[in-house]
Amino acid sequence: MKSLNTRTYWRSKKQSVSDLWSTAQTRLRVCLRALAWSCTLAFAASASAVDGQPKDEAEGHLPAAARAIHQRVLTFDAHADIEIPGKPSMYVGADGLSKVAVDKMHQGGLDVVAMAVAVGPLPRNEKGFAEARRIADEKLAAVVALTENADQPIQLVKSSDALVAAVGDGQRAIVLSFQNALIFGDDVAAIDDFYAQGVRIFALTHMGHNEFADSSRPLFNAETGMREAPSEHGGLSAKGRAAVQRFNELGAVIDISQLSTEAAIEVIRLSRAPVIASHSNARALTNVSRNLSDSELRKLAQRGGVIHVAPFAGYLFDSQNPDIDAGIRALRRKAGIDEDYLYPFELYWEIDDASVKTEFLTGVRGLLGPISLDTMLDHIDHIVALVGADHVGIGTDFNHGSGIPGYVDASDSLNVTLGLLQRGYSESQIRKIWGGNFLRVWREVEGARSDRLPH
Repeated sequence: MKSLNTRTYWRSKKQSVSDLWSTAQTRLRVCLRALAWSCTLAFAASASAVDGQPKDEAEGHLPAAARAIHQRVLTFDAHADIEIPGKPSMYVGADGLSKVAVDKMHQGGLDVVAMAVAVGPLPRNEKGFAEARRIADEKLAAVVALTENADQPIQLVKSSDALVAAVGDGQRAIVLSFQNALIFGDDVAAIDDFYAQGVRIFALTHMGHNEFADSSRPLFNAETGMREAPSEHGGLSAKGRAAVQRFNELGAVIDISQLSTEAAIEVIRLSRAPVIASHSNARALTNVSRNLSDSELRKLAQRGGVIHVAPFAGYLFDSQNPDIDAGIRALRRKAGIDEDYLYPFELYWEIDDASVKTEFLTGVRGLLGPISLDTMLDHIDHIVALVGADHVGIGTDFNHGSGIPGYVDASDSLNVTLGLLQRGYSESQIRKIWGGNFLRVWREVEGARSDRLPH
């Protein structure tokens, strides 16, 4: 089996005429929106000057309006990784602390974050399953310890009502999520254990297939120079289908981020309640396997679901630029890793030399261009144009590589509200995008629950 050639693979996945037309419309809409907004600002500033109001005051109105809206709406981040205090990490902020630390949530006005009990690839055997469970238990304990820290109070909430109550009382809150059924080993019954410990959002895969589902990122084996087959189960396995049923019975939200296209569509079809993608972007704008195609987005929305967009440069770059692709491939060859990639930074973990790894990561980031919060908002614009503001949210993937100018960590959350307001979104739309859509889904999921266990 040859390693997957990304360009050939994606060219073989021909977009439909409607998807291509949708992409073209979105790019035109983004340009026109930016032009219209620039004209609006210019008119407002000139009108203010005529009225005797200083230009700075006119331009200063929007930040004040954004701040007022930000304070009124529920702000929810659908996905951040858990940092273990005291453990070295390349993903934390410049201060060495979690990007969703409680004080950063306060600074940015972020009310609630979903913190993911997640593990990466491990051997699919008893030893690997045991190690995955050990890591998961360690992360669960870290979140519990965080909620018990009286110096920086934050609550663990286990229901939609508890979330609303906590925010209404002015408290910060955590929703526990889960990523990678490798943690379950091959035991569907393990779902109940994690639900009992407070997990309310479940994603079946991370990188690599497991006993439950196919991943959007098949593993690369450096020793053989080959990847896993793109599909092992054709979507979900029998265990994966049983897991979807159990999630529904318990009233747990299902997360399709990181699933293969076939698996994601199967989950959407099988679930009797809406599902979410907690940290995915629009593949029409950035063609990487982790992002969702327009077809997937339509199916997600038709069932009432929500995609949460992430400030992750590797899922926001202009994938249609051949110079960027050529540059990434050259850097990958220089670093000694497979030049084919499912996203630009992929396989950096295979680089043993720390200086070479740093040079590679820095070089790739430089090649991706001037990605910023505006780029992320372009993806939101595309999704809203395609399926409406009822089906998009924010899911940062902080503490796992995310962070772009304008949205580096939770302390920058207000910038998202300001950016949406500048693009013409109403307070009602901003309320939906920042947390209202997720809250709606969670309530629908709870309403469809059939197993009336304590929650």
